[in-house]
Amino acid sequence: MAFLVIVLCFALATAIIARAKGSSFWIWFVIGGCAPGLGLIAIILSRREQAEPERRCPNCGKVLKLYVQVCTRCGADLYLPDPSEVRPGPDFRSPQAR
Repeated sequence: MAFLVIVLCFALATAIIARAKGSSFWIWFVIGGCAPGLGLIAIILSRREQAEPERRCPNCGKVLKLYVQVCTRCGADLYLPDPSEVRPGPDFRSPQAR
């Protein structure tokens, strides 16, 4: 019984840290429950998701990060677009920080 409580605490801690970094709460909850110590270490060492500008591929319309030089869907070479075509990336900050 004590082991189950410890595993649930690790899973919850892993999921809360993951959500704060912009990742999925439930996926990391499962990872933290299956591998308690490893999951917690993995999420602590993972990088925080950044809100980066995005643009659409002119050939296929796939939304890509601004720094991508070749479209992963159609293989088209991408150049820097007009500033009006660039959109801000998703906001991964917590609702309290907005």
